[in-house]
Amino acid sequence: MHSASEQVLVNLALYDGVDDRLQPDRGVWVGADGMIRAVGPVDDVLAEAGDATVVDLGGDVVMPGLTNMHVHLSLGLPGHLADTVHRSNLAELVLLMADSARRTLHAGVTTARLVGEGRYADFALRRGIEAGAVDGPRIFTAGHALCCTGGHGWEADALEADGADGFRRLTRAQIRAGADLIKVCVSGGIAGQYEAIDTPQLLDDEMAAVISVAHDWGRKVTAHAGPADTVRRAVELGLDCVEHGYELTDEVTRLMAERGVWYVPTIVVSRCEQFFRDSGVPGWLMDRALAAGPRHWESLQHAIRNGVPIALGSDMPPHAGYDETTATVRELEFMVDAGMPVADALKAATIRPAQWLGQADTLGSVEAGKHADLLVLRDDPTRSVSALRTLHVVMKGGVVHRDDHHRVRTPR
Repeated sequence: MHSASEQVLVNLALYDGVDDRLQPDRGVWVGADGMIRAVGPVDDVLAEAGDATVVDLGGDVVMPGLTNMHVHLSLGLPGHLADTVHRSNLAELVLLMADSARRTLHAGVTTARLVGEGRYADFALRRGIEAGAVDGPRIFTAGHALCCTGGHGWEADALEADGADGFRRLTRAQIRAGADLIKVCVSGGIAGQYEAIDTPQLLDDEMAAVISVAHDWGRKVTAHAGPADTVRRAVELGLDCVEHGYELTDEVTRLMAERGVWYVPTIVVSRCEQFFRDSGVPGWLMDRALAAGPRHWESLQHAIRNGVPIALGSDMPPHAGYDETTATVRELEFMVDAGMPVADALKAATIRPAQWLGQADTLGSVEAGKHADLLVLRDDPTRSVSALRTLHVVMKGGVVHRDDHHRVRTPR
């Protein structure tokens, strides 16, 4: 069982998730309850903190923990990933997911939004993490994704339904299990053999049924979606967020911005050839994914240019290796390469996801009254998001889960 200890972090520069500039000579007082008690000029914080333990960070940079908004801890892509997941019993599945959760946390992701898991194992894992029995990020989960018969994800984590009544029932079943949000697959995608990315898969009354039930119960809906016309229909019906958006247009992204519909681009999934090779996926899947890359990139650029609210999400395991970093960091780098200012990219990984999740009062920035979910980097992320490649400390709720140099270790 981990426990936080009261400490004041000093000799640091701060990116707090609110101010776009790096703030020098800051202090961060972390309480024994794992909450941030004070942030400010170091002398002021030391005076306020009294006799709390002082931890010198050697001039490094502190920033908020990352939030990855498109995570599958039991990712079952066709190939050996699917074989492993499908062969496992429920206990084995939870253990596989717990291992992925621990690796995710060590990669600097302190909050994860799960958008499709199997057999309701995610709820057991969430309880284990909250109880301190398992190391992992804070979990917000959709439970099972929803799809039509034979629709995207049916052979992985999605539950099938047809007709408005069928989708109402499945939506309510996820909420009954404890879902924080609903994920629905409204078009084809990369990983379904008998579909195409631009295959529409839900009728308007089916999409409307999911959205209206979820909203009545105070839950948001995010949709796996590829083609612009399907996205437009879902947005007009009240959708809250689009995943992937492989074929968005200027017109549809303008509509998304106007309606306040968010976008989680997962741009890495259409350019991660080595990951697909390592995962042993069939040739048709890799060909389809990589062929989608140029159009997917244009979609992201349309969204950036038209002011769509964008949040970080990788789809690939957050901790998966990619170009000598993780898929999470590489996703952020791609977002900047596509034209997103560094300041916006950092917020897309910190405070903005907290806003979508309804958690901006407690997560997403380094401010008094919030959870002490902190990262320590050697380099300045406000100059380049690639500074996240120098991550060496991960703290969640005041507990250090990774410390490469053994400087900030908290008691257990």
